[in-house]
Amino acid sequence: MSYDPVELGIMWDRVVSIADEVVSALITTSFSTIVRESGDLSCMLFNGDGASLAQGNFSVPSFTGTGPPTLRHMLAKFPPEALEPGDVLITNDPWMGTGHTWDVNVMRPVFRGGRLVAYTLSVTHLPDIGGLGFSTVGTDIYAEGLRLPIQKLLKRGVVNAELMEIILGNVRFPEMVQGDILANIACNEVGGRLLVDFMDEYKLDDLGPLSRAIIERTESAMRAKIALIPDGVYRNAIPVEGVDEPLRLECAVTIRGSDVLIDLEGTTPSVPRAINVPLCYTRAFCNYALKVVTIPDLPNNEGAANPITLTAPPGCVLNALSPSATAGRHVIGHFVAPLIFGALAPALPSQVQADCGMLSQTSMRGINLAERPVSSLFFAAGGFGALQGQDGRDATPGPSNMIGSPIEIWEDETNVTVLHKRLIPDSGGAGEWRGGNGQAIALRNDTGHVLDAACFSSRSEHAAQGYNGGKPGALRETLLNGEHVHPKGRYLMQPGEVLETREAGGGGYGDPARRARATVLADIETGRLTPEGAARDFGVKTGSGT
Repeated sequence: MSYDPVELGIMWDRVVSIADEVVSALITTSFSTIVRESGDLSCMLFNGDGASLAQGNFSVPSFTGTGPPTLRHMLAKFPPEALEPGDVLITNDPWMGTGHTWDVNVMRPVFRGGRLVAYTLSVTHLPDIGGLGFSTVGTDIYAEGLRLPIQKLLKRGVVNAELMEIILGNVRFPEMVQGDILANIACNEVGGRLLVDFMDEYKLDDLGPLSRAIIERTESAMRAKIALIPDGVYRNAIPVEGVDEPLRLECAVTIRGSDVLIDLEGTTPSVPRAINVPLCYTRAFCNYALKVVTIPDLPNNEGAANPITLTAPPGCVLNALSPSATAGRHVIGHFVAPLIFGALAPALPSQVQADCGMLSQTSMRGINLAERPVSSLFFAAGGFGALQGQDGRDATPGPSNMIGSPIEIWEDETNVTVLHKRLIPDSGGAGEWRGGNGQAIALRNDTGHVLDAACFSSRSEHAAQGYNGGKPGALRETLLNGEHVHPKGRYLMQPGEVLETREAGGGGYGDPARRARATVLADIETGRLTPEGAARDFGVKTGSGT
């Protein structure tokens, strides 16, 4: 069946809007601020063949990339003939899901008239999954909490009470964990109903023709853009700070016509700390990097990933094998995007962005003043990398897109006080287009109890690099009571103690000498630059008129 382009566009938008409704239902019903305020989630729709069709506009790149393989693993364990209306599957296996046990993947098959026509899948970061707790200190997967094989969480609409009892018996915050799991069930129910309503409205007995048209259109657009890149092998290697020792990430990106092969040979082997990255997570950011330099404006689906093949040495830090510890896989996995950008920069100088300052993340667990449990993540963003023609945004995350909790909600729920949250002038890399500034955030433990704080930070030794003559951004700093501490450490904060992060700046783009004087003066006026920084980095002296 062929579709008129206008008709296809309308129906495509409708499908994406359904995915957005699934996201809204998830956020509305979740118990934890991790999902409700910070958006550590993704929601996806798949056709009856298991091909990804759409994601919610608000979804994190990693989950969107891991979702299709997760569904394939689920259907290998429970093929379509083993699924019934009302069934819901669950797993948090790092190698079948998103790379660590704290993310729960929940899938619901969608039936219409007794026939399986689609699947919905949601992913959220749980407040707890047991074990040592969320941190980088583990040395193998067995310390990282309950690992759920693919199971039926609901059977014909009835909760698997035994499985739920096992889950809740292994976590520190059962009420929040159960609430977030039930929110995943609820949002998938919403998605299934809306998909059936959509099919009824358009009199579709099968989503296959529509989904194939959408996926083929996406893949065709992707391949057309890839084909514009000159054939060749593009290489890059970057140093990344580990926990006990430095790491090296390496890639060779081969462009051959409209196909891309990414090979990670040369990357450091896995380490006995919880920063290893399963291949599913690495693949997600490889796909993300290629999509944003080719077809960033098209909605995401299976078609964007089809032209890309990934290989990595088994057992390297970007293809970690069980039983490697993976809790903090994101602090290394986020570097896959700048690794790929750096390789492609010679071929696509106007399309890649300078490096981002990236996110820092602090996991805080304890008890608040009301004697209620606290388990939440505090996200703080460094500066965004500049692009040709555009400054990097201040305090904006990249490549992932989690949101910092509103301070009023964070303080009310945790009793951890935000003493200050302010931009750091001069921290963005200088360039014709300036990198985004980082921010300084100080958190004081006002719970009246000892607070367990685990840090997940990078860019403390290797700054966000600029491109095409742009300068690097400032490094990230982590301080406890004014003293520098390890950015991937775990600390017991006594009442009144203060943890501060000074977030990394984004890299600049282009020669700083080409930045217009008026623009530099405007940066001083808005507090993004100091007069001293303007003179040092851009040669603009406010007192001399030069």
